[in-house]
Amino acid sequence: MGLAVTGLVLAPLVAPGYVLSYDMVFVPRQPWRAELVLPTDSLPRAVPLDALVSLANVVVPGWLLQRLVLAAAVLLAAVGAGRLVPARHPATRLVAAVGYAWTPYLAERLLIGHWGLLLAYGTLPWLVAAVIRVREGCPGGLPRLLLAAAPAAVIPTGGVIALVVTAVLVARRGAARIGAQAVGLVLALNLPWLVAAALTAPDGRTDPAGVAAFAARAENWSGVLGALAATGGIWNAQTTPASRASPLAPVATLVLLVAAVAGFRALRRRLPAGVALRLGALAAGGFLAAACGALPGTSALLEWLVAAVPGAGLLRDGQKFLMPYALFVVLCAALGAERLAAGLGRRLGRGAAGAVLAGAALLPVTVLPDLAFGAAGRLRPVSYPADWAAVANRLDGQPGEVLSLPFGAYRAFSWNGGRTVLDPLPRYVDADVLVDDTLWVGSIPVRGENDRAGEVGRLLSQGAPAAATGVRWVVVQASSGDPQVDPGVLAGLRQVYAGRHLHLYENPTAAMSG
Repeated sequence: MGLAVTGLVLAPLVAPGYVLSYDMVFVPRQPWRAELVLPTDSLPRAVPLDALVSLANVVVPGWLLQRLVLAAAVLLAAVGAGRLVPARHPATRLVAAVGYAWTPYLAERLLIGHWGLLLAYGTLPWLVAAVIRVREGCPGGLPRLLLAAAPAAVIPTGGVIALVVTAVLVARRGAARIGAQAVGLVLALNLPWLVAAALTAPDGRTDPAGVAAFAARAENWSGVLGALAATGGIWNAQTTPASRASPLAPVATLVLLVAAVAGFRALRRRLPAGVALRLGALAAGGFLAAACGALPGTSALLEWLVAAVPGAGLLRDGQKFLMPYALFVVLCAALGAERLAAGLGRRLGRGAAGAVLAGAALLPVTVLPDLAFGAAGRLRPVSYPADWAAVANRLDGQPGEVLSLPFGAYRAFSWNGGRTVLDPLPRYVDADVLVDDTLWVGSIPVRGENDRAGEVGRLLSQGAPAAATGVRWVVVQASSGDPQVDPGVLAGLRQVYAGRHLHLYENPTAAMSG
């Protein structure tokens, strides 16, 4: 069933090319740079993720790597939840598998391109199972914990979730030593981004405007809390499946919650003592973290935290922390469906029990049909135009900064179907590329942390030509043959390549000084 769900969700990826959607950017070969491990001008949001991608690209091309990681995230989610649920009926495992792999959370994070976060989502059931083994003193617990936590720690948010889940679940009277070893192991996996955060130039405090920008949002008449209860509510409305606006979606959420309440007693009884309650506490904590930015009282506190406390910016996009809630609710709901099926089976026969469990397994797909086939075709692979390879070859081994224009973080290329994607240039070329790291969420600007990018942005906004910024190279990205920037910005530059989609210029002044 895990393979069937994975194939149904990612069906368009059988076609060649790259799926480019918001933050999901894969390139043929991502060059290795020290900045991937220790960024000097920005916070380590992609540490060690980008470095691992660069290393993997030595042996695995980007198109294949993308398919492997996306398939792994969905497959691990389905199989992991199915294995974790303490079921008495085999079909209950099917309910948990589909329920956890077919959620608004997975759909929305897939559309926004947070594939590193989805790896953490997919490995969470395996992490919980490994921590339980460690807690109960089963052989091989720590190696299993290492394998389960490592994919989660490829990004800071995933690493923090893995660390908190481990610390909460592993604690047990008389087992302090093994508990400390488990927590220490997961903490060590977080060291790459923790060390980078300590050494990078930005101090870790972020723009408080990001709290409102990244706050969870309503998707239908049930409001923000209803969206979160369904594991949805992502801040970006453009990455929300259309089915989430259905007036019946909250009804399905209510059914899910009622089933979860009915199944909690079984979960508590069948898991080791105290584990179910701690999973519930983790779920409640994750839900509260997700709601903080949208609630009047807590949003003000969160604004103060991100502006005053280094690293608190991790909490801005709180909906990310719904992972433990999603897993807990799915496990309980699967057992609730099993309980209902058992009751009906005693009265009406085995056929009725099977029908209940089959209906419970199909409910997530029925309520969220547009997750199928690459989010109803929104995740379609495309090929980079030949201009990209041509420009990359010309910049290979050349010194000097590269300025990407138009100066903005995201693009909507015609060859990508007009879909929004993070500028691929910094990952595609072997050079130091300057992009605007200010993020616009609707009409709300969220200030970036890169001082150099901020300086260049100020000069350009004041009408200065690109040559005055001190960069050596300028790449203009266009959806047609003509550059979509003010010609005055290009004054004093020498064009060295002109293609349909990319134009490359050199700054003679910077070239002579370099």
